[in-house]
Amino acid sequence: MSTAEAGDGAGNTEYGRKAFKRSKSHFADRITADGRDGWPVEAGRYRLVVSRACPWASRALVSRRLLGLESALSLAVTDPIQDDRSWRFTLDPDGRDPVLGIHFLHEAYDKRETDYPGGVSVPAIVDVPSGKLVTNDFQQITLDLATEWRELHRPGAPDLYPEALRDEIDEVAEGIYRDVNNGVYRAGFATTQQDYETAYADVFRRLDLVSERLRDRRYLVGDTLTEADIRLFTTLVRFDAVYHGHFKCNRNKLEQDPVLWAYVRDLYQTPGFGDTVDFDHIKRHYYVVHTGINPTSIVPAGPDLSGWLTPHHREQLGGRPFGDGTPPPPVPAAEEVPSGHRP
Repeated sequence: MSTAEAGDGAGNTEYGRKAFKRSKSHFADRITADGRDGWPVEAGRYRLVVSRACPWASRALVSRRLLGLESALSLAVTDPIQDDRSWRFTLDPDGRDPVLGIHFLHEAYDKRETDYPGGVSVPAIVDVPSGKLVTNDFQQITLDLATEWRELHRPGAPDLYPEALRDEIDEVAEGIYRDVNNGVYRAGFATTQQDYETAYADVFRRLDLVSERLRDRRYLVGDTLTEADIRLFTTLVRFDAVYHGHFKCNRNKLEQDPVLWAYVRDLYQTPGFGDTVDFDHIKRHYYVVHTGINPTSIVPAGPDLSGWLTPHHREQLGGRPFGDGTPPPPVPAAEEVPSGHRP
């Protein structure tokens, strides 16, 4: 999620005034076991920068938790309210990230490429010794965490991208990305009725297909959690809070689809998923930053979050969330979502 997602070079006021365009990841270097791009996997060398409001960054948060990479890959959380200078570290003392020593994420981008003209997006991984951005390739980051970072995974970490299922995971994830992950943004930032209705139809057509797929199976691919579930979860968990109203994806709320509502609650209640979600950050970002859509910047008081902790009964379908592995340990104290920001 970047400051230019509503159109290249757009500030907050342009959200909803220009046709939506998903910025391509300009910095697509990979951090790999063999270091072939010049960035070898190394514990403590890199810092993951996220906004808890952003669904793309939240993928990395969930993956990092499930794989137990907290001690190997440190975490920086930005203020959910970005400004036209990019994501800010105003949640930290003196408004400065304590490890990178910067006030704005764009400073790491600038160290990598002077006068970079594109959007400053999260998730971003920064090389701590040099302060340079390594990658903002949100599609590849989680795949590499699951595969290239394997030597640093916790004991009992699940295989989120099993080799035998990769083709099916990729196929399922591509449809979800196009029609759901991206589709809600296409609907929310549409500038013509036709564009909006096309995106709206894509969103609910795909959600109906996914709902039917999940009717008699606990997870999207195979009988364990995979990358496909992570990618769907980060949009579904935001659906009723922001996409239903703010992005006008209002055919029905998620809780009105018994299958999807049970599925997303199952994931939310699984260690590594819900414990990364900050509903306060989510709502304040969308409703305050997108002034082209919501010029008053009034943040809704609802919805009621208590339903997220109710029984889902999806365990009756079988499945083994972590395969032959184990759940992740509790969230490190410094990374806990404040109690007022969750059910």
